[in-house]
Amino acid sequence: MTTVNLNELELNEFIGKTNSNQHCKATFPMLGAHGTKKSATVYIELAPGDHLGRHRDNAEELLLILDGNVEVSVGDEISPAGKGTIALVPEMVPHDIKNTGNTPAKIIGFFGGANNIVATFDQAWLPLDSNTVDTARAS
Repeated sequence: MTTVNLNELELNEFIGKTNSNQHCKATFPMLGAHGTKKSATVYIELAPGDHLGRHRDNAEELLLILDGNVEVSVGDEISPAGKGTIALVPEMVPHDIKNTGNTPAKIIGFFGGANNIVATFDQAWLPLDSNTVDTARAS
């Protein structure tokens, strides 16, 4: 059995190349490199006022808000979400998450149907100096 304790993750820090509020700490606790066959996960922490950045993923995603208050945008829809909320993001639909609260927001995303996730952001990330996050290259 493969298990991961979310409280013990080593997170990577990412900052938007042209927008310092596009800022997060994140990692992929479960994906193909860890033995998954048709699923993957991403864990994200957002400081107050920060957002993940508008992007599209190559797989459907379920976002579970573990802590904090956020605003989730999926396509043209925007909705507030708090602890315990799940949001559906269809494959290749642009989406973003913004921390609207006063405490750090913690989110886990569950991807179905793929163990290699490719996310294409509107804006590039540092230190990657790229707008693409590909778990096959990160693993």
